[in-house]
Amino acid sequence: GQRSTNTRDPSLIYMTSGHVDYWEIIKNECLRVPYGLIVFAGVSMGISLCGLAGNGIVMWFLGFHMKQNPFTVYFLNLAVADFSLLLLFFMLVLAFLYLIVNCSYLSNILSFYIDFVCIVEFLCHFFDLSSLGLLTTISVERCISVFFPIWYRCHRPKHLSGIVSGVLWALAGFFVFSMSLSFSFAEGYETIFAGIAIAVSTILSSMMLISNLLLFIKLQCGSQRRQLGKLYVVVLLSVTFFFAFGIPFGVDVFLNLPRSHELLPEKTTFLLALLNCSINPVIYFLVGSWRQCRFQGSMKVALRRVFEEKAARGERGPHALDPT
Repeated sequence: GQRSTNTRDPSLIYMTSGHVDYWEIIKNECLRVPYGLIVFAGVSMGISLCGLAGNGIVMWFLGFHMKQNPFTVYFLNLAVADFSLLLLFFMLVLAFLYLIVNCSYLSNILSFYIDFVCIVEFLCHFFDLSSLGLLTTISVERCISVFFPIWYRCHRPKHLSGIVSGVLWALAGFFVFSMSLSFSFAEGYETIFAGIAIAVSTILSSMMLISNLLLFIKLQCGSQRRQLGKLYVVVLLSVTFFFAFGIPFGVDVFLNLPRSHELLPEKTTFLLALLNCSINPVIYFLVGSWRQCRFQGSMKVALRRVFEEKAARGERGPHALDPT
């Protein structure tokens, strides 16, 4: 059946199955976009560019200028997921601005716009699920490495990080691909997929939370209180900001299935998602450069202090895997 069209909010553009007055409705909405939404788009572009630069540096350093260890593989994949999601957000904002500038030629670009927004929506689901899976894996493996250091050092498969990362990417891709096929060829599956996605996100988030809580208790409430390593601090902060910034966006996009086809979602969760994808390089730099109560060193030096810490300790023996 035909979906209702809401024309009261000029910041939203909705897809409908009919074509009677659709062109005129969209053109009217396009011509009276509020100034505040354009400012919102500018702020979003600024955050996206900063995040792209930061994650690009992390990818360049971890991929080409550092010896790989189990955790650098995970953080490299996480940087790829955040970089890709930021790139999609940046392209979404560009599409919005392009639409505003070319309102008079709207009929020539509408079909492209519809396809583009659909692709962006599904890819956002893909990278968001991948980031959640990677952060959960980092938290769980970090916890295991502290609770069972000898077993972890002696029995952990050499290429486990790469295999697990590949499986996580594949599972996220399979889920999103199945979701897109269901929306294309069948109706009524939106609620089912939204429920599955929220259930999976809840399970992974719970595992992430429990792992970090157990690790914190182990390090702070044991027989000897221990100093937190830089890598542990990075994991803890990344997880904390993901819960604060990333989870609201993930819940919002899945709860709003079927898709509303907003060209630019003027929502707090959208800005929170941008901040979540951009914050990790800042965390790496601040934690790595913090020495003797002040910040020291360049970005490259800070990244080495964070990610080489694990490898250096691992060379000293089985018990060196303890982050203290």
